[in-house]
Parts: sequence; C-alpha cells; structure tokens
Amino acid sequence: MAAEGRGGPGCTGPRLPPHSSSGLVLQTVEMHTGGEPLRIIPRLEAAEEAAARGLSLLSLRREVAATQDHVRRALVHEPRGHAGMYGAVVVRGGAAVDGAHLAVLFLHGAGYSAMCGHAVLALGRFALDYGLVAEPSCPETPVRLRCPCGPVTAFVPWDGCRSGNPVRFHSVPAFAVTTDLAVDVPGHGKVVVDISYGGTFYAFLGAEQLGLDVCSSKTRDLVNAASAVTEAVKKQFKLHHPESEDLAFLYGTILTDGKDAFSEEPTTNICVFADEQVDRSPTGSGVTARIALQYHKGLIQLDQTRTFRSSTTGSVFTGKAVKATKFGDYNAVIVEVSGEAFYTGTATFTVEEEDPLKNGFFFK
Repeated sequence: MAAEGRGGPGCTGPRLPPHSSSGLVLQTVEMHTGGEPLRIIPRLEAAEEAAARGLSLLSLRREVAATQDHVRRALVHEPRGHAGMYGAVVVRGGAAVDGAHLAVLFLHGAGYSAMCGHAVLALGRFALDYGLVAEPSCPETPVRLRCPCGPVTAFVPWDGCRSGNPVRFHSVPAFAVTTDLAVDVPGHGKVVVDISYGGTFYAFLGAEQLGLDVCSSKTRDLVNAASAVTEAVKKQFKLHHPESEDLAFLYGTILTDGKDAFSEEPTTNICVFADEQVDRSPTGSGVTARIALQYHKGLIQLDQTRTFRSSTTGSVFTGKAVKATKFGDYNAVIVEVSGEAFYTGTATFTVEEEDPLKNGFFFK
C-alpha cells in the first residue's frame, strides 16, 4: 500500500516509490517458464509510436536498440534485474500485422533476440489474461504472435476465466544448417558440431567432446566451454538466413547429453546464449532447432514426441515435428513445443535521474 508523501507545500498524495518527474516509470508483469524469467513490458510508448510509422518488426528491433536501449538495460541489468534476466516488449497496433494479436521484441543481457520459445509460452497466457485476444475460446485458444523471426502461434488452455497450462506453440520453419562441422576450439582442440535453426541459430554438440558431463559438471565449466564453442563457430563458419541477414547470427551453443536418437526417456541439455547467459529452461527455440536437427538426421519421425530436460532446474519441455515444409533452399519442419509458464507477480520500476546507476549495470 502506498504511503502518504512527505515534504512541503505541493508534496502531497501517494509518492512511493519516489521518482524524478522526468524519469522512467515502467510497469511490468513477471513470469517464468521452466525457471527462466520473463519480465513483460505490456506497453512501451516509444516502440508503439515507431511501429505506427509502418516499420517492420526487424526495423523496429533496430530502432528500439538505437533509441530505447536504456529501457532494456534498466530492466534486465542490475540492480533491477540480474545476469540471467530476460524480457519482452509487447507491441500492439502497427507492428502486429497480418492478423497477429501482438508483436513482441525479446530482450536479454546483451541485446535483442529474434525468437524466444520460453517467452512465447508465457506470452500466450499473458495475452489471454490481459485481454489481448478479444474472444478466447474453450478449451484452448490460439494466440498469434509476430516475432522478429516471423509468425508464431501459441495454443493456450482457457477455462472461460483464466489461462492455464501446458501451453504449446508452433514454430517458424526450423531446419538443420550443417552437420558434423569440425571447428577448432581454443583449449579444447577440434570438436564436431551441428548447426540448426529454430527461430535463431544454435551450435549443438555433446558435452563429452569437451571432457564434460552436462548433468554433473560444474555450470561454470559448461558455460566457459559452450562460450568458447560459440566464439569458434562465429569465426570459422558463415551463417546465412533465407529471408534476412539480420537473422544470420549464432545466438549460442547448446551442450547435450548426446542422446539424440528417439527415446521415451528425457534428454538433457544446457543452453548458453548471448554473453554467457544461461537459460534455466530447456530453451524453446533450442528445442525447436534440436528437433529439426534430429528429424534431418532421420533420428525421429513426424509426430514423435521427445522430452527435453534443463540441466540447471530439471524443468522439461516436449517437442515434436508436426509438418514438413520448405524454407528457402532448406528442407524444414514446423515444430510444436510444449511447456508450463507461471506468473510470479507485477512490478513498478522507477528511475531517479540523479542515480548514477539509473540505467543499470552488468556484473558477472
């Protein structure tokens, strides 16, 4: 409950939390999916104004990065966030084109992603509970999202009053880029990786190639090794995206337990993305890319469901290839990923202009 203000004349009424009149006041909805946080910004006026000018979502992503990055840093970095924080800016109106209920920009510690599966699962629930879908239907409602990588549809349980779990989504076309690529990783020698796309690009390899075990090795050792692989692949392999070079970047490396062949048993992985950020969930876009890779290798068939476990929290997603398609020159699949997302609260964040750390700082 807000406290009454203190001070001289004109300083009356509720004034907590105090903030500068010219400083930011940001309302957020807090969620997590499989332990991976999602700080949702339901409205960012500058983004909506830019979208109203008719910018594509990729152009809007560049515009927000250039003019509003202080918002990302204030909410994702410390002291309001932490090294593992993740965020999403909801954009309605101009950017939510082609029948989408909302568009979204994804935020992380180092910048802006093209796709985020754990966020899509959470945003599906958010869209229903916060009235972004005009007429939800029981027992499940499709929620159409426009992501920087393209259109994605979430399917959200709805009981007539509130959303529920599990939520599932259908990806943009996912495809294997290359398999058995030899790269020289400083400190580890030559290793063999696969590269696959699930809305963003990942390198995949079994942790045992790096002398590690994804289930028992220290997280710091896994992070260091995965980051070394990411940097090596960036230097030694040129990525190409069929539609936009804005999307042609390696987002991270996923270390696995090597269990790629179809099994009813879960397979465990850890995703290290951006600037050594660790996904607490099994990684929705990573599951998408890994399913596409397994399908490409003939290790799974359409509609065979696999379970993926996070090595950090033990949380699970399921994934399956539901449809074969083409994407540019690639044989691709539409992947369905399913998981559980939960609300953790709401927040009001403020900025005092005289605060030397007002826009956040990054510590790891």
